[in-house]
Amino acid sequence: MLKPALTDFFHYLQVERGLSDNTLKSYKRDLSKYLNYIEKVLQKTTWNEVVRSDIIGFLYTLKDDGNSAATIARTISSIRLFHRFLISEQMVNQDASLHIETPKKERKLPDILSTQDVEGLLAIRGNSPLQIRNKAMLELLYATGLRVTELISLKVSDLHLTMGFVRCFGKGSKERIVPLGDVAKEAVDNYLQYGRGILLKNGIEETLFVNQHGRALTRQGFWKILKSIAKDAGIKKRITPHTLRHSFATHLLENGADLRSVQEMLGHSDISTTQIYTHVSKTRLKDVYKSYHPRA
Repeated sequence: MLKPALTDFFHYLQVERGLSDNTLKSYKRDLSKYLNYIEKVLQKTTWNEVVRSDIIGFLYTLKDDGNSAATIARTISSIRLFHRFLISEQMVNQDASLHIETPKKERKLPDILSTQDVEGLLAIRGNSPLQIRNKAMLELLYATGLRVTELISLKVSDLHLTMGFVRCFGKGSKERIVPLGDVAKEAVDNYLQYGRGILLKNGIEETLFVNQHGRALTRQGFWKILKSIAKDAGIKKRITPHTLRHSFATHLLENGADLRSVQEMLGHSDISTTQIYTHVSKTRLKDVYKSYHPRA
């Protein structure tokens, strides 16, 4: 019988491994399909009958059904863990999931803005404290390539406007120093002089960017602000809090910056993460060529 072993496995995941309901649902979804294939298609009655080629056949059906490489990779992980469980419980003599290769995940190119779109996004007019703050936030984000979490965590003490840099703490609390251009410096200085104090309403807050109540801005709050500004600027393409970071890196590389410097500014521990932006650059270059070369 096949199903009782699977029930025991799910019980093991829930009780002994303490997995969350969502993770458990993911395992159940993957392995229910696997069970159905072994039981209905191959008509096998024990897990001891299952061999490596059976698993490969099942994975091919997933691919034929249009499942992504990421989904197939996740399913392989589920199957591997299940077969290790069968071995540990002495329900089978050998692990049929050994030496099954995980497909490489398709690396989706990040969404970026053109320089014209960036100009439109940053063209925030008005002298209200919130408009001054929004201008400073977006100029700083595009000038430094900070993650949004890093931006909203910045303290006033992290700014070194005279020296032209900002200090931030990235993943794993890793500190890095990022240069700051003149336009961003001016926008942030303007916010410190004419925006932040009014928003604070005599309150005390270490965080650089605050909301209309004088409290630290949240990620969700920033996201709402960005969507509103993008809409007002007439930007139709998809935009997320990470879009300016992607655009910062791509535009630097397009204008001749070296990969190592961009890696350092972004705070990537592995340069292969930064290399995705070279692919974006090449793709954009091809698009420009096709659009403007008379014989493209």
